[in-house]
Amino acid sequence: MSLRPESHQRIPVRTVRTARAACPKGTPAMLIRDRLDVLFEDGEFAGLYPSDGRPGLSPGQLALVSVLQFAENLSDRAAADAVRTRIDWKYARGLELDDPGFDYSVLCKFRPGWPRAAPLTGCWRRCWTA
Repeated sequence: MSLRPESHQRIPVRTVRTARAACPKGTPAMLIRDRLDVLFEDGEFAGLYPSDGRPGLSPGQLALVSVLQFAENLSDRAAADAVRTRIDWKYARGLELDDPGFDYSVLCKFRPGWPRAAPLTGCWRRCWTA
């Protein structure tokens, strides 16, 4: 798998409107996005990916899903379901409402490599000191 950095700086307008209508007081996932913006940038994980090969899923997005999963004490399967079905998670990730998500097995494949990124990036510091 290779890294093709994606930007999720802007939350799609339809996602913002729907999330705000469904959760006017916000949720923890929405607060993470509102207060910390994009928590993990794909470029921070560049040292963990080869420059060639089939593009993988966004590591910044997978890292955020892992944080939300931990915060809500969800299994991999439940977290993958939340990625597909929860508006507040789509808001936090800056995705369109019709984003299909991914298979739950992706999370258990991603997680072992994430701690290796800690010395390379400031993502752990931003996450745990926020």
